[in-house]
Amino acid sequence: MKEIYVGDVSAFEERGRKVFAEGDLEIGVFRIGDAFHAWENNCPHMGGPVCQGRILNRVEEVLDASKASLGPRFVDEDIHLICPWHGFEFDIRTGTHPGDPGTKLKGFETRVKEGKVYVVIPD
Repeated sequence: MKEIYVGDVSAFEERGRKVFAEGDLEIGVFRIGDAFHAWENNCPHMGGPVCQGRILNRVEEVLDASKASLGPRFVDEDIHLICPWHGFEFDIRTGTHPGDPGTKLKGFETRVKEGKVYVVIPD
């Protein structure tokens, strides 16, 4: 296992990202609050550069008691990463596709030490 230095915590804005290469592997690191999440930049759908996609809150349709639509709303606690090739969405914290829990991004452990962000790459 090796730790790859990605950058200082202060270099990441809220919902900020950094995509880097380590050999043939590309990894995206994202900051959500005080947490960092690292995913392989490879969408399980068709291999698209998922880590370069948009970051948006999940959209939810609001219904009244009769099930009539009141319009969409953004869900603050669910933040999605959207693959730019075909729009596949993944929970940025868990890497899981919201409609198919078996479809997930390949994740990597992140560590923060003394204000520096590292990604752990297994051997």
